[in-house]
Amino acid sequence: MSTKRKPSSPAAQEQQSSSGNRSVVESVMNEIEGGIRGAGSVAGAAVDAVSNTVVKTLEGSRDVGEHAGALMADTVKGVVRGSASVGSEIGDAAHGVMIGILRSSKQIGVQALDAVGTTSRTLVAETAAVGADVGSAARGAIRGAIDAAREIGVDAEEAAARAASGALEAAATVSVRAVEAVRDVATGTIDGVKVVAREPFGSSRDRSRAS
Repeated sequence: MSTKRKPSSPAAQEQQSSSGNRSVVESVMNEIEGGIRGAGSVAGAAVDAVSNTVVKTLEGSRDVGEHAGALMADTVKGVVRGSASVGSEIGDAAHGVMIGILRSSKQIGVQALDAVGTTSRTLVAETAAVGADVGSAARGAIRGAIDAAREIGVDAEEAAARAASGALEAAATVSVRAVEAVRDVATGTIDGVKVVAREPFGSSRDRSRAS
């Protein structure tokens, strides 16, 4: 007689998820470090790391929607940490990882524009966590979103807006200085595309207007 599997407790699920996250982040870190030392291109290493991790893990999976977001976030964290550990330019890493994520989103059936915002938020948040330049990360994310959008046939202006908005959202959780650094690079025209960022509610600009 078959028995119905008892769902694991929230604590057990959290412990399992945490262990898996560490494994993905560390694996991507190692790949990035090796790729940079071998080829010297952090952008190329980032694109390869995303493809090797996200696409190979999720391709053919029945539960892509359930796992894709967390896997993409962990991949981004690994790229940022690996790049920081070898002193590579964080903007180039952000550019490469955004291209890799958007290419992968098409391959595994994830909405590309949704992936842009979440990737940009993770890039800036993780960049702040390792003490690197959040402005450079934001600009790299926006440029990567534009390049990848053109490549896969998505509206480049909307992709740029989502990347800029995601970067500002993450910066708003870090500091006023981080918001200012991101805002400085997330406005105007980048690579021929007008960037219009949507400021997060309660940002430093909102507070200054209210004062």
